[in-house]
Amino acid sequence: MYVVNSLFAEKIMPQTLSKGFITAQALPLVKLEGADIVNDGNLVLSDVSFEVSRGELVYLVGKVGSGKSSILKTLDAELPVTKGKVRVGDFDLSRIKDRQIPYLRRNLGVVFQDFQLLTDRSVEDNLMFVLKATGWSDDAKMHERCSQVLRMVGMENKSHKMPHQLSGGEQQRIAIARALLNNPDVILADEPTGNLDSETADGIMALMMKIHHEYKPAIIIVTHNRTIIDRYPGRVLLCKDGSCREVTDEVNIAHSAELKEDMPL
Repeated sequence: MYVVNSLFAEKIMPQTLSKGFITAQALPLVKLEGADIVNDGNLVLSDVSFEVSRGELVYLVGKVGSGKSSILKTLDAELPVTKGKVRVGDFDLSRIKDRQIPYLRRNLGVVFQDFQLLTDRSVEDNLMFVLKATGWSDDAKMHERCSQVLRMVGMENKSHKMPHQLSGGEQQRIAIARALLNNPDVILADEPTGNLDSETADGIMALMMKIHHEYKPAIIIVTHNRTIIDRYPGRVLLCKDGSCREVTDEVNIAHSAELKEDMPL
């Protein structure tokens, strides 16, 4: 069922020999089948079913509290799967053991709206902290990887800075660099432009699209901003009234009054 594809052969991590998800390329990287999304014991969404393949760009849209972020938290095993099936890469999240969760998350890159950088350490130390937590131990290789991802996001000259010395856009670029450290197969981005002005937000989305085109991860972005979807088209799933359905064709054909209400400019 699973094969190692040569496209991902370069993903071997130092010390751990992790090749990332080895799910066959023909299979989706993310698959939900009749899944209930439950947060803090409350049913948020029911009977959620969708797939995301390698290299796909998918948006989760809807009003605040509609369940978008809870889907992401389910995909990284922060929230449990109580009904239905959820598979991410090689992991069945309805059966995943606690000891397996770190291995799942090594192959996920997560970008948050509020950056979530450690405020008491430099940019490079923020990145080093993640590498150590995910199994790296060779200092030289860790410093090299930090330099690589900072170059990828245009922040190679900021490694010595503290988070408070950076603008919001710069902090989000560091957060994206952090998400790229283990060359993830799947990137989950929760309102990555939500705390940024429109010009800075556009720069962050352009960076996300550059990463998408060059490295081909599956990317799932939570947003309520229709302008982003207009500028950077992808599949669109709408969370509303306890359900999640694909509305890509509706978005591409015409913005109905209903979709405008759920995706404000």
